[in-house]
Amino acid sequence: MSGCETGSGVSCEQEEMERILFGFKLEAQKQLVSLQKPRKKVLVIAGPTAVGKSRFALDLAKTINGEIISADSMQVYKGMDIGTAKLPLNEREGIPHHLIDIRAIRDVFNVVDFYYEARHLCQQIIARDAVPIVVGGSGFYIHSLIYGPPSGPPSVAELRKALEEEVEKFGIEAMFKKLKELDPQYASTITAGDKQKIVRAIEIIRLTGKKVSKLSWKGRRRPQNYDFRCWFLFKPREHLYRVIDKRCERMIEDGFIDEVKALLDEGLKENSSALQSIGYRQVLDFFETSQTKEDYQKFIEKFKQATRSYAKRQLTWFRKEPDFRWLDLDLHDYEVAQELVINDFLNS
Repeated sequence: MSGCETGSGVSCEQEEMERILFGFKLEAQKQLVSLQKPRKKVLVIAGPTAVGKSRFALDLAKTINGEIISADSMQVYKGMDIGTAKLPLNEREGIPHHLIDIRAIRDVFNVVDFYYEARHLCQQIIARDAVPIVVGGSGFYIHSLIYGPPSGPPSVAELRKALEEEVEKFGIEAMFKKLKELDPQYASTITAGDKQKIVRAIEIIRLTGKKVSKLSWKGRRRPQNYDFRCWFLFKPREHLYRVIDKRCERMIEDGFIDEVKALLDEGLKENSSALQSIGYRQVLDFFETSQTKEDYQKFIEKFKQATRSYAKRQLTWFRKEPDFRWLDLDLHDYEVAQELVINDFLNS
C-alpha cells in the first residue's frame, strides 16, 4: 500500500507533489551540470570566394592540430574540382579534409545533410583531441551548423505540380523574380537558375504565408554543445574583384571547360543545384553558342561577372551574422592575422 492509504496523514496529492518536485530538482541539477561543462570549441573560417580561406585554414590547422570540414555546397561532389577551387590532395600537407568528394554528381546533398554530417564530424574530431575547423563561403550551410537545421512544412504534391507547371509556362527567371519580390533576403543566397530551391521556397511561402528567411530558424533553440569561434576573412572589394578575375582566368587555363564536359557524361544535368553553380552554368551556356572567339570572350566576362556577384552576395549575407568577426587580410600581415585567430581560440 502507498502512504496515502495507511492512515499516515500523508495525502495522495502531497505524495504526488513531492514526487514532481523531486523530479524538478533532479532535472535542474542535470541542467546546472550541463551548463557548468565547458563547451568544446569549433573554429569557423568564412569569407567570399577567392579571398584565400583554404590556405588560411590549412596554416591554422598545422599550428593547432586541426582538421578541415568543408562548408562548400559543391565541393562535396566528385569531379567538381577546378570550378570549386578544391584544394588538391597533394597540397593538403597531410591535414585531414572532410565533406569533400563524398557524393557522385547525380546524388543529392542539401543543408540538412550538411548539418548532421558536419556536427558528427565535429564530435569525432574532438574525440581525437584535434580541432574542427569549418571552412567555406556557403552562408546558408554555416548558419545551419551554428543555429540548427532549417525547418519547413512537408511538400504538397498538388501545389508542387502547379509550381512546376508555372516554371514550364513562365520560365525559371520569372519565378526567381517572383521569389525576389516575396523574399529578397533568401533570394540573395541562391542562383537565379536553381529551380529546385526556387520552387521549394515559393512552395513554403504559399503554404505558410511566411518568408523562408524568417521561417527557417524562427523560434528554434540554438544548440549549445559547441562554442563556435567565427571569423570572416575579407579584402577591399576592388582588390577582391581583381583576384576573382585572375582566378577565373587561371581556372580556364587549368582545364575548367574540359572538366564540365566530363561532368556532363557523369550526369551533371541531373543535379539542378550543381547545374546552376557559378562557373558551370556559364560554361554550359557557352556550349550552346557557336563557340566563336567572340562567344569565348563573352563567356569569360560572364564567368567573371557571375563570380563577382556571388562574392557580393556572400558579403551581404555575413554582414547579418552577429557571431562573426571580420578580418581584413589587406590591413593585417598574414602572420598577424593568423595569430589573432589562434590567440582568440586558445584563450577564449
